[in-house]
Amino acid sequence: MNSYKKIKAVALAAALLYSVSAQSDDNQKDYAPDFAAVPFAFSSDSLGFAVGAAGLIKSAGQPQASLLGVGVITDKNSWITFLAANNYVLSQDSRWLFGAELYAADFNQADYYVGDGTLNDSSQNDAIIADGKEAQYRLTARYILPFGAGESEGFMAAIKPVRTITGSSPWTSGVSSLEFRPFYQSREFTDSAVSDTGFEEPTSVWGLETRFDWDNRNNTRNPTEGSRSQFSVTYSPGDSDSPEWWKWELSQSWFWDLGAFKDLIDQQVFAFNVYTGDTPSWNNTQNINGKDEFNRPPEYAGTRLGGLYRLRSFQGGRYVDRSALSYSMEYRVLPDWQPLGEWPVFDWYDVPWWQWVAFADIGRVADEYNLVELHKDMKWSAGGAIRFQVEGVVVRTEIAWGSEDNMFRVMINQPF
Repeated sequence: MNSYKKIKAVALAAALLYSVSAQSDDNQKDYAPDFAAVPFAFSSDSLGFAVGAAGLIKSAGQPQASLLGVGVITDKNSWITFLAANNYVLSQDSRWLFGAELYAADFNQADYYVGDGTLNDSSQNDAIIADGKEAQYRLTARYILPFGAGESEGFMAAIKPVRTITGSSPWTSGVSSLEFRPFYQSREFTDSAVSDTGFEEPTSVWGLETRFDWDNRNNTRNPTEGSRSQFSVTYSPGDSDSPEWWKWELSQSWFWDLGAFKDLIDQQVFAFNVYTGDTPSWNNTQNINGKDEFNRPPEYAGTRLGGLYRLRSFQGGRYVDRSALSYSMEYRVLPDWQPLGEWPVFDWYDVPWWQWVAFADIGRVADEYNLVELHKDMKWSAGGAIRFQVEGVVVRTEIAWGSEDNMFRVMINQPF
């Protein structure tokens, strides 16, 4: 479902508050809770006219912790809710960070791609209009490993936005962590638009994602050098009505500082990301209620491309199959000219920089993990973005064009 297709307007303040991994204040000595709330409104083709509110509590019970809530209702009788708790610890000398995310939504007459409509050779005409209910609940337990920056700093190493790169391996530099993410996810269509196509899948799934993360960037908000490596394995044991399955995903990012350019550009950075994933259990079978079923995840939990991070001109989950491969490239510039602090609304906040970005994405999905096949008939996206740091949060506005559609989004955090 594409909740943000061709957004015409969205409140800036809502984007500032919406942060799944809310950054802590640089000054950890201020333990007093800090609360902010803001209403917002926007219009999109899928949701119609929408109004909502977002609220954030920093230092929520602990100096590094935060609580976030977002709610949206639309004139199509759709609604979205999101709640998150981030960066809680058992003690200040602990290496564990705990959190939770709760998402639920009810969409009426929304765009969906299902079945063969998600394959690499599908077209935009394969979209169906349907009513759907979605939910995702997740707990997180992240352990900061005792080497690199984490050796002496513990969990604080993961929270600091600015770091010094001291080497090129996890043993000597960066923050390495192991994260356990139990989840429950569901999607259910409540009208006949989908059942008429013959499409069927389990309406819910639960399991565990285990993720290793080596973050060797010099800055989590605006990296100019270093790298980040993430590898995850997701396993679902299934139940009496659905088979077990597992998948793996790898994301690797690099950043190169290209320096300044005369008096016009203060900073130039080339950023590159490669993402790939596979579902090794894909062609195995399991007997469920007397019928052989493939050990595959439902599409909403599978290996997907499209959305906020990969193939950005396509809606989230536009392409789904056994495996995927994508490349993203960005040229990021900090111009010397920075007038935002003098503009209305912006002058209410601390805006130390803004960034101009040109980007391109290519990628595809396939029914086997074959690097030759994954490099054929790749879909593409290209576009531009303006990003700025506001009160410690990176807000990004971007427009992307592609081989099928175009997309405008307002969101937070760098895509990689």
